Amino acid sequence: MPLSAFSLALGAAFLHASWNVLLAGARDSEAATAVATLCGVALLAPVALATGDVSSAALPFAAASAALHVGYLALVGRAYQDGQVSVVYPVSRGSAPVLVLVFGALVLSEGATAVQVLGVIAVSAGVFAVGGRSGAAAADRHVRRDVGFGLAIALIIAAYTLVDAEGVDHAQAPAYLFLLLAPSSAVYATALALRGRELRAELRPRAFIIGAFIVGAYGSVLAALRLADAAPVAAVRESSVVIAALLAAAFLHERVDARRLAGAICVVAGVAAIALG
Repeated sequence: MPLSAFSLALGAAFLHASWNVLLAGARDSEAATAVATLCGVALLAPVALATGDVSSAALPFAAASAALHVGYLALVGRAYQDGQVSVVYPVSRGSAPVLVLVFGALVLSEGATAVQVLGVIAVSAGVFAVGGRSGAAAADRHVRRDVGFGLAIALIIAAYTLVDAEGVDHAQAPAYLFLLLAPSSAVYATALALRGRELRAELRPRAFIIGAFIVGAYGSVLAALRLADAAPVAAVRESSVVIAALLAAAFLHERVDARRLAGAICVVAGVAAIALG
């Protein structure tokens, strides 16, 4: 794997972890999710228009992915409203590749190697460690709530990953991302506004930074994939799980003890095994 590709994949991991931490630290995570995603769409629009090249065959996939992304945005915003990044993020990012692998094995009759099976076991152990009991009833309920959100988010990530794997074959990636992100962010923001949520308060530089990180993370992965194979890029990209835990401890003052950090590392190792296996 060239150093340039490694750097881009690691940069994507940092950007992805960072925008999740920034959303979790917002005064209103749901409103911040809506506004930041709209800002990201605005930043992406010129690139999408410049690249263009969208086949009509991509539209059904983009529409399906947009519908899934409405759910994704809603779950992420709600999860971070009261939840901990150091639980939600490892569970969601680690479980999604496992679900994709299981779907491929059971539905698409795609085989799984021994290394990938070990990866699934490692991810499961990591998720168990991240969501383990602390001994305090209130804290345990909170962690169970965060694990539930993480698993729900993982289901949607797995679903749109399978859809986008087909859709992106019929369009340039920036234009395809715009096609799914523009309607989903608009629908989510409209839904919040109709519920009486104040969105204008989140329209500030922080929202544009998060939006830039969202688009930048995706763009960095695309650039890395031009320089290296998908498996090592995916493996390095999942280092975001550990980065998010460390950032959450440093900036959100979440309690990331040795067990939770070890669980995050175990998730990264498991996902890397799935990607490289």
